[in-house]
Amino acid sequence: MVVVGVEEKVQEVHTKAKGWYGTRHFVTMMLFFGMANAYTMRTNMSVAIVAMVNHTALPKLPTVVTDECEDNKLYNETLQEKHKDGPYLWTTTEQGYILSAFFYGYCITQIPCGILAKKYGALRFLAGGMMLNSLFGFLVPISATFGTIPLIVVRFIQGLGEGPVVPCSHAMLAKWIPPNERSRMAAIVYAGAQFGTVISMPLSGVLSDLEIFGGWPSIFYFFGALSAIWSIFFYFTVYEDPDSHPSIDPDERKHIINTVWGAAGVTSPPVPWTSIAKSLPFWAILIAHIGQNYGYETLMTELPTFMKQVLRFNIKENGFLSALPYLAMWGFSVSSSWVADYLISHERMSHTKVRKIAQGIGHFGPAIALVAASYTGCNPALTVAILTIGVGLNGGIYSGFKVNHLDISPRFAGILMSFTNFTANMAGLLAPIVAGYIIYGRPTQAAWREVFFVASAVYLVCNTFYLVFATGKRQNWDDPSADQPPSTPKPEHTVESSH
Repeated sequence: MVVVGVEEKVQEVHTKAKGWYGTRHFVTMMLFFGMANAYTMRTNMSVAIVAMVNHTALPKLPTVVTDECEDNKLYNETLQEKHKDGPYLWTTTEQGYILSAFFYGYCITQIPCGILAKKYGALRFLAGGMMLNSLFGFLVPISATFGTIPLIVVRFIQGLGEGPVVPCSHAMLAKWIPPNERSRMAAIVYAGAQFGTVISMPLSGVLSDLEIFGGWPSIFYFFGALSAIWSIFFYFTVYEDPDSHPSIDPDERKHIINTVWGAAGVTSPPVPWTSIAKSLPFWAILIAHIGQNYGYETLMTELPTFMKQVLRFNIKENGFLSALPYLAMWGFSVSSSWVADYLISHERMSHTKVRKIAQGIGHFGPAIALVAASYTGCNPALTVAILTIGVGLNGGIYSGFKVNHLDISPRFAGILMSFTNFTANMAGLLAPIVAGYIIYGRPTQAAWREVFFVASAVYLVCNTFYLVFATGKRQNWDDPSADQPPSTPKPEHTVESSH
């Protein structure tokens, strides 16, 4: 009777700790909205620049035909509103530099913030960085009136502020989320990127067309205010880890610490730089991240311009239709993450198999879609449908490489993410520059086909490397038992993620 009672009590505690809602779920929700705010600040320029530029007056090569799809409208002409050109005469090359300026700043703060967050905590860097991003977002409209250089500087500083977002979010996920919940919790947080994009693109299109709110400048004021509010709320309601939270349920605290850190408890050993540098699973994640960012940034920064130049959508249609692929990506990333965690927790598949299958879908899908979309001709409905499916399948990466850092090294996940995200964004910032050079003077279907082919090739090569060398196993250089006194022998084998 006593034994049965004890077992029932243990089961009750375990169930309570793993309940449907707890403090870790609140942290996940706040990180989700933080990621959403980050991406609204990141993507709003992609739509705003369509309204800011005088496309009619842009220089074009005399032999280039630029009205290939002029008579091929998705909607009846009587239902369309003509959108007037903006005040700035920026070439496609200049637009490429303006769009990429954010990512230069974004890259610089990745690694320093990843390292500092491990030492001083991620929360302050995350909240402070987003506040900096928000404040300089208010300066975008006035900086544009002084020329491209001041605008580039402002966007660069915004990027500096957003740099801590991904590595610090990853570091907090590593501290708060048990292994068997990582796929769906991480997918929910990073799906904030798609949620932010889905909100930002159509709303930016509407705001830019509403003169009552001041037109395109209102885009930056509105999203800047939202981001600033989140930064303040996040700083005062979220805590660094379960140990420092004053009101978390004790059972939930114990459950998180035991499953994430093991019997050794919370430990923070020196970073094994040499072991990380020699780790092929780490390099697999890094290469996959490079492929993801190049392809994703190509679409995120250039899709509104493609829809304006080739498919001839006006600014309102542009924003809504540019957001459709990311709405699909959001839905697929969340739904597939639940499937991934189910397969892992019920031991239907190993972490490694789940990560590779999800990653294969996530990169081969958009690679094929980009090639197919480049041959649809003047069929805007088909083009948008193909891109929506392809980018939607890209959501598989959130159960693939994106959460893989947490598998191979939960204690150093934030630092690993800072390195892969830095390198990936260095590659990603090339995407709008390459696209700008390719389509300079010839905004045609043939030129855009080259842009899509390059992105597709990068997806294919990087994903193949990942499928060969990736693993879902915790690496021996992040084995908590190695932190025990010398009398405790270090295991020779690789440690699997906890179940």
